[in-house]
Amino acid sequence: MVTRTVDLRSDTVTKPTEAMRAAMASAEVDDDVLKYDPTALRLETEMAKIMGKEAALFVPSGTMGNLISVLVHCEIRGSEVILGDNSHIHIYENGGIATIGGVHPRTVRNNGDGTMDLDLIEAAIRDPRGEIVFPTTRLICLENSHANCGGRCLSVEYTDRVGDLAKKHGLKLHIDGARIFNASVALGVPVDRLVQAADSVSVCLSKGLGAPVGSVIVGSRAFINKARRLRKTLGGGMRQVGILCAAALVAIQENIVKLEGDHENAKFLADGLNKIKGLQVESHLIETNIIFVDIKDSTITGEKLSKILEEHGILVLPESSSRIRIVLHHQISATDTQYTLSCFQQAMAGAITNENGV
Repeated sequence: MVTRTVDLRSDTVTKPTEAMRAAMASAEVDDDVLKYDPTALRLETEMAKIMGKEAALFVPSGTMGNLISVLVHCEIRGSEVILGDNSHIHIYENGGIATIGGVHPRTVRNNGDGTMDLDLIEAAIRDPRGEIVFPTTRLICLENSHANCGGRCLSVEYTDRVGDLAKKHGLKLHIDGARIFNASVALGVPVDRLVQAADSVSVCLSKGLGAPVGSVIVGSRAFINKARRLRKTLGGGMRQVGILCAAALVAIQENIVKLEGDHENAKFLADGLNKIKGLQVESHLIETNIIFVDIKDSTITGEKLSKILEEHGILVLPESSSRIRIVLHHQISATDTQYTLSCFQQAMAGAITNENGV
């Protein structure tokens, strides 16, 4: 009988803390579509200040935040955005920029560290003289930290160079910063400096920061004014949204400081997993809270290993037949991490033993 659950499927699985629930219960609210909700305004003002931008807007999800941002920068249908071939916007957001916005994605290969080569980005920018046949490039998107590259962080120097490249060609720069605070903590760079070159940033509150719902997009006042209209168009006007924003305020006040502990737990777990026969983790590349575990033992699949772990209360996400994803968050303790490592050791020892017929 399972007596303990350690949920490592994602940092989206966190439950609201007691402080969040108390803040939600006592939140002062009004109609946010009419811009009167005081708690939403307080969250947006605080996030704009933290991110070093003029204004901010609370939205239901990171997917909507990214979609709105792309559509604001690419108002004319048939515009083109340059983004990574392994990016969240390109792979996991239902192709919304194309199906809803009429924006054409032009992908550039993501390197293992989440970057795209600057010369490849520049080569992907359309020559305006070919507008009779080409879409018009208007935007470049980065992702920091980069989820599919194992939570790797884009440096401020790299981001600045992409920003300079965008300005050189009259383009805008958007950062999908779903886990931008993880990157800031890992790099030791203030978050406002890390996104200084960006015209807009989306920040997920329900991933690393552990709020129950929502994201915030930040940018200039003009950008946010347009974003607010698009939010309503997309069905994201949520009236007394201060109940949700109250929990988000607790998250930014209490959980940013916990991210370093998440990273330490991830590093500890990755180092331990890499020592288990049949598993491989590039533990030296772990920078934040995401771990990809490659299974090198042919006797066990990712799905089978996940099921064995689940019997011991360990929940992970199979990526493929030979890969598992693990994501740490603030509700995973050091003891949970040690227990997880022990369960992996037992599971893999069982797999090897069964193969040998013992």
